[in-house]
Amino acid sequence: MGKIAFLFSGQGAQHPGMGKDLYENNKEVAALFDEAEHLRPGTLAQMFEGDEATLRDTANTQPCLYLADFAAALAAKNAGIVPDMVAGFSLGEIPALAFAGAYSPVTGFRIACARGRHMAAAAAKAPAGMAAVVKLPNETVEELASHYSAVYPVNYNCTGQLVVAGSTEELPNFYEEVKAAGGRALPLKVGGGFHSPFMTPAVAEFEKELAAFEIQTPSLPIYANLTAAPYGTNVKETMCAQVNHPVLWERIILSMAEQGVTTFIETGVGNTLQKLAEKIVPTAKSYAVETGEQLEKVLAALSE
Repeated sequence: MGKIAFLFSGQGAQHPGMGKDLYENNKEVAALFDEAEHLRPGTLAQMFEGDEATLRDTANTQPCLYLADFAAALAAKNAGIVPDMVAGFSLGEIPALAFAGAYSPVTGFRIACARGRHMAAAAAKAPAGMAAVVKLPNETVEELASHYSAVYPVNYNCTGQLVVAGSTEELPNFYEEVKAAGGRALPLKVGGGFHSPFMTPAVAEFEKELAAFEIQTPSLPIYANLTAAPYGTNVKETMCAQVNHPVLWERIILSMAEQGVTTFIETGVGNTLQKLAEKIVPTAKSYAVETGEQLEKVLAALSE
């Protein structure tokens, strides 16, 4: 059997009820969630009952997703699924780093809160949105984006799916150009123009706050969004630079496959990363774990 990789979900798939099943049925998850609730009162209500507007606010999205992602990975590990390497999409890199041993789960929650808070503040000062552009070569999307002063290619999800961040003023015209070129622009459920220069003010603030946390080199290989290579010793610098630089997701998945990964398991919310892995490496097996029921199905599939 080949190697296993855990993929930690990013923003966009959040929904009311995320994490609740594992909270109610896993003592270790419940203990983490309760401690997080003590640190940030109202977090569990947002996760279990929050409306779309509440969950779209990145100051809320990131702490909530952090817990849902880490809970799914913890439940999978406790059930006997041990990954050889991990990666997290955008926010997902924060729980992935915790899982990989860079810091404790509670420290990771504090970091997710800080990251979300600073990115939300930057987003409030620069109205922007994001959209996944499909049915066009990445090079064409890059060329169309270059026609604008504030539209940036940011998430290289897979061939033929490139996410852009852009100002709310320029995105409508960009969408028209995409349509004229034969593509489609699908707006994302996020609250800002992430992984772009819009987030540069957040990097400076996040860097200051991150200095207070004890962070070490991960003990498990974790592929960085920034480089598509495993994290090295400069963990804090890489974490900060990730905020306003593109996510090289396709390269990460291909690199993992080159290192022998044949099974990808998305841990967290939804199945976006599972679907991307299926497109990027069709020969690999891909699964998603968000609930105990899904975990049981994955365990059964892996035992075949």
